[in-house]
Amino acid sequence: MEKQKTLCVVAPYPPSLTETFIRSHIQSLPAKTILVHGWRATIGTKSVLPFPQLVFHKVWRTLFRNGLEKEQTTAYLKVFREHNVDAVLAEYGGCGVWTFEACRQARVPLIVHFHGHDVSDNSILKMYEDTYPKMFQTADALIAVSQAMRDKLISLGAPAEKIHYNPYGVDCGKFFGANPAAAAPLFIAVGRFTPKKAPRNTLTAFAEVARSRPEARLLMIGDGPLLNESRELAEKLAIAKAVTFMGGQPHEIIEQEMRHARCFVQHSIVAPSGDSEGTPVAIMEAGATGLPVIATRHAGIPDVVVEGETGFLVDEGDVPGMAKHMLRLVDDPGLAGRMGSNAQNNIRLNFSQEQSLKKLWNIIEACIKRAAKTL
Repeated sequence: MEKQKTLCVVAPYPPSLTETFIRSHIQSLPAKTILVHGWRATIGTKSVLPFPQLVFHKVWRTLFRNGLEKEQTTAYLKVFREHNVDAVLAEYGGCGVWTFEACRQARVPLIVHFHGHDVSDNSILKMYEDTYPKMFQTADALIAVSQAMRDKLISLGAPAEKIHYNPYGVDCGKFFGANPAAAAPLFIAVGRFTPKKAPRNTLTAFAEVARSRPEARLLMIGDGPLLNESRELAEKLAIAKAVTFMGGQPHEIIEQEMRHARCFVQHSIVAPSGDSEGTPVAIMEAGATGLPVIATRHAGIPDVVVEGETGFLVDEGDVPGMAKHMLRLVDDPGLAGRMGSNAQNNIRLNFSQEQSLKKLWNIIEACIKRAAKTL
């Protein structure tokens, strides 16, 4: 029997509650997985490098411009060699930058998984304008979660032949059971309250709905820097009694709440900073549950939502258009039911977690096999 491979997953921090995609990579890929996180390489709560080496590198950083890069390379080489790592999966482009030199020296294949802001946020692109091209050349594979992201990577200089389109997947065994045709006119939004999620636009669109359909309700799940501002806006728009802000919730609660809704709504936009979505997992989870989706033509959303069949899409900033589609599904629960059924079939056929993980592992395994032939 073939020996189990050892995969080093590198992340900027231990994955948060909302980063289900990274958590599934750590927990469900068919490999022995080691998670290393932080700009100073850490396993669990312990720094990879012992204290004397950390002191040495601190002094080096004060004397030489490449001090941080030297520390990171030394730390990752230590991990790769001590754990006999077969491949490295860098979550986010920045982690690819941290690890590419150590991978080159250790002759360990590097797979860099991009997620959204790492190829869109202007400050990040500026920070890595010199190192992204080097990382692109060293990496064995680059993962894009949307077709728009694939195009952006190419525009940044990534070799097209290294880019693999592999959207996130949904655990369809957990997200199921909605019946929008029989549900009350409840709209649900799930996601952090950040500029790229544009909660102000979602609330403003719902306000137009609530004026003529007072029975409509909006449930917003998530936290973030714009949460308090959003609560204040709901008061200003005189819809506070029709909107519930639940804050951040575990996935078990999100699964339950989605089953009671008529429709999922999200008005993603390109933020002033340039920050953009990858492919929003919550939209896929809503579809798997059996909900139609009203969202924007943004990033990977059009890859998942089939316009007129599994939901409706509007241009970024088109609040009246979003409100019009929301009104339509308030007035036509049968249409919501048909679209929800189509959405569920689409996700199960094309965007299951099982499919996504299988494709990702096939990419990683192919990189390991190619590397073995060159040794």
